[in-house]
Amino acid sequence: MTSPAPPIARITAIDTVRGFAVLGILIMNVVGMAMPSAAYGDPRAYGGSGGADLIAWLAAFVIADGKMRGLFTMLFGASMAIVADRAAARGASPAAVHYQRMAWLLVIGLIHAYLIWHGDILAEYAVTGAILFFAIAWRPAALFYMALVFWGVDIAMHVDAWWALDTLRAAASQPDAAADTIAHWMRLSTPDAAAAARELAAYRGDFADIEAARIANALAIQRMLPQLLVESLGMAALGIGLYRTGYFTRWPARAHRALIVAGAVALVLTAWIAGGAVGLDPVAMHGADVASLMLRPAIMLGYASALILLVASGKMRWLVARLAAAGRMALTNYLASSIVLTTIFYGYGGGWFGAFSRAALVPFVLAMWALILLWSAPWLARFAYGPAEWLWRSLARRALQPMRISHKPPSKRE
Repeated sequence: MTSPAPPIARITAIDTVRGFAVLGILIMNVVGMAMPSAAYGDPRAYGGSGGADLIAWLAAFVIADGKMRGLFTMLFGASMAIVADRAAARGASPAAVHYQRMAWLLVIGLIHAYLIWHGDILAEYAVTGAILFFAIAWRPAALFYMALVFWGVDIAMHVDAWWALDTLRAAASQPDAAADTIAHWMRLSTPDAAAAARELAAYRGDFADIEAARIANALAIQRMLPQLLVESLGMAALGIGLYRTGYFTRWPARAHRALIVAGAVALVLTAWIAGGAVGLDPVAMHGADVASLMLRPAIMLGYASALILLVASGKMRWLVARLAAAGRMALTNYLASSIVLTTIFYGYGGGWFGAFSRAALVPFVLAMWALILLWSAPWLARFAYGPAEWLWRSLARRALQPMRISHKPPSKRE
């Protein structure tokens, strides 16, 4: 295993990109917290599908959908490698340290999923980390190959789903189509208004109603875990490989600039693809998902490289400092976003579930971004960890960790 020598610049770059990602995932997550589940991927299901709402969906699809989650997962993989290397450097067992962390991350994720917000990703990360540790010391080339294979499998699954839907529509459009074929097409291609109404009633209700719906939705997501792991294993492997090559600190600026250009081109192509789905035809939307998935890694790396160059340039230090602080407290900020927003929208809080259109949710995202950027740096000026990071570290190490930073002046001998 590589011996660690993590310079400050490396940590700053990783934290800055992570901070950007934890902000970016709110663009998509807020829809899952404020509207029925189907609205997350289909604007026809709820939240408005025209005018400003359609623009909001298109912007989120192009800029954030899958990209921020993928970036967050990639950084989770890089963090796995950092923690393993540091454990080895201090003479601890990397495997023991890692699996203790993953076990408690699973607990935190399940609490988040079943008591706060059903769209949790932490439990998925815990399983991803538990599986992927066997490759923690692989050469970067092998890790990149693994990422490529999982990416290819993910694309193949999406292509298969798109092809099946297109084939079903063709069969249902035939003059002699069977009634069950037509009914099957209608079920898959039309948002389920009754299911949306049930979620609206549940999440606007009391705690018992909300908890029943939250458990049902969390279970539905976790039943998809084998499919979801295809993406997360690939992105985490990519993150480990990039970390091993020194992507966050040693790559030449020209390589980062090339990735930024590739990401910009991929963003333009994704916008063009989204334009083809603007009519919200179900088959066209599935096709856009496939094409977007193919372009996703280029956009993710374009975002990351732009931020790495920003850190290296020494410019906009106030922004870098705020993003890096948000990234150091990514777990806390992720959980805090869920707590704040679900309290606003769920019945036991503001009771505004389903009350806002898609475009009207943008101010909530901006406000949450402001809170994260405003509070993370002052907190870390006084404390070594975010609250959730401190809890996770204390649980994994089976001892309360020192929290407050000492600001005692150095002695004369120092």
